[in-house]
Amino acid sequence: MKNPARFTTLLSAPAPACLIAVSLLLSGCGTVSRDARKTASTMTPETSASYIAALGGGVIGRTAGLSISKADRQRALEAEYRALEVARGGQPVVWEGSGISGTVVAAAPYQVGSQNCRQYSHTVTIKGQESVARGAACRNANGTWTPLT
Repeated sequence: MKNPARFTTLLSAPAPACLIAVSLLLSGCGTVSRDARKTASTMTPETSASYIAALGGGVIGRTAGLSISKADRQRALEAEYRALEVARGGQPVVWEGSGISGTVVAAAPYQVGSQNCRQYSHTVTIKGQESVARGAACRNANGTWTPLT
């Protein structure tokens, strides 16, 4: 620590001042950008559909032998999008359908050129049987994610 006196001064300050200082320090610790929060919170059903469509079938679509309903596939793709767009690295995004459930976990973002990319896994459970698919996707300027094949 360069200047331990500053730390001591902070600790001896009144409680409200300490809380404000700590809050300001921690406010910069999130991994989600303001643009990502804005995109996720302002999505309408129409834009949501276009964001999901941009994922193609996602990694769940490449899972061999997986037969699920259209509604369950939509839930799974929405979970993939949420994991890529707003979840912190390692934070599971869980979804449930009719006799099926899944968990999507994205790793921390990394840069490829000017794009943010993330690796992720999607675990699907049907009748107690788990199937895991892995992939990566990069975020486009319009907020959609394109899977890497």
